[in-house]
Amino acid sequence: MSKLYVGSEVGQLRRVLVHRPERSLTHLTPSNCQDLLFDDVLSVEDAGKEHDRFVNTLTSQGVDVLQLHELMVETLAVSEAKQWLLNNQISDFRYGPIFARDLRAYLSDMDNEHLAAILLGGLAYAEVPIRSASMLPKMHRPADFVIEPLPNHLFTRDTSCWIYGGVSLNPMTMPARQRETNHLRAIYRWHPDFANNDFIRYFDNDNRFYDNANIEGGDVLVIGKGAVLIGMSERTTAQGVENLAASLFESQQATQVIAMNLPKHRSCMHLDTVMTHIDIDTFSVYPEVINHALETWRLTPKGNGDMEVKAMPNYMQAIELALGLDQLKIITTGGDNYEAEREQWNDANNVLTVKPGTVIGYERNVYTNEKYDKAGIEVLTIPGNELGRGRGGARCMSCPVERDGI
Repeated sequence: MSKLYVGSEVGQLRRVLVHRPERSLTHLTPSNCQDLLFDDVLSVEDAGKEHDRFVNTLTSQGVDVLQLHELMVETLAVSEAKQWLLNNQISDFRYGPIFARDLRAYLSDMDNEHLAAILLGGLAYAEVPIRSASMLPKMHRPADFVIEPLPNHLFTRDTSCWIYGGVSLNPMTMPARQRETNHLRAIYRWHPDFANNDFIRYFDNDNRFYDNANIEGGDVLVIGKGAVLIGMSERTTAQGVENLAASLFESQQATQVIAMNLPKHRSCMHLDTVMTHIDIDTFSVYPEVINHALETWRLTPKGNGDMEVKAMPNYMQAIELALGLDQLKIITTGGDNYEAEREQWNDANNVLTVKPGTVIGYERNVYTNEKYDKAGIEVLTIPGNELGRGRGGARCMSCPVERDGI
């Protein structure tokens, strides 16, 4: 396997991690979807077909696509990884010591393919054939989840994100997503493609409670030239940003972190739902959220383990200075106020750049795609009528593990 390194948002994308939505979506219902952070239930078959189109578009651009489910199966084949995952995901504190022991024993006898499907997609009490002395199963209805499904694994961008020569194993904010991080921990530690590689891991202590230091990959843009742009959204905290910045500076993987204070609401759940980097000097922006009024800071290392935090006049100037550009080009969300708001909600700004000036985006965002086209940005469109219901576009659904710098 070649070098694991992500040097920018717009350099040639070489390898990416995705997750085809499967079993987890079959467990989404109108009564539980909100708790699982989805606004609606999806057609499982159509969502799978749309995801296949996404993967085919990536491979047509010469991108090597890794599938999370396959990596999980191959990781579970390593006995140490399997034992670690079962101990962590089926812990005594989550289930009580009696039921945890019985459940672990039941799961450890499964073949790895089936076990991966359950860890990713969930399990109901009715599906567990074991008898346990524990009170827990007796207190639940058959349709209740023993293991909650993880439909948000579809958005591989958030759980872990590669920043130059390292990966951040992100402490997720929402309980519905916190188990995802351990799956990536296991893959990066034990899967043969990663175990034999030399790279840095941030937030990788599974015995540590990271408390208020939350960070999610949708808020992290590796804009290149040693700079990282991070949005402080409803899912990423200042504590998370400062801890990550300190680690990046200590490992000399970044020379500056630009932090933007975003409104804390669902329509701009992450920075990349309102702003993405689409060419070396060009960003896609939803101006209702991303504007000069946003507080912006620049964090830089002092060299003694400390860092300097400096307020910047605005985000554009901070990015221009970081990238050595005279002027940024901004492409705003298309259409009138109503159309722009609708298209932003449907991830018009959440495009994935595969090389400078070429992006993948949902075909339904016609006004924004037209603006990209007029600005010389090639849009490779994919259907997103089902996938978009989870509030995430092509960038959300992809975790680059190898990408050129600028």
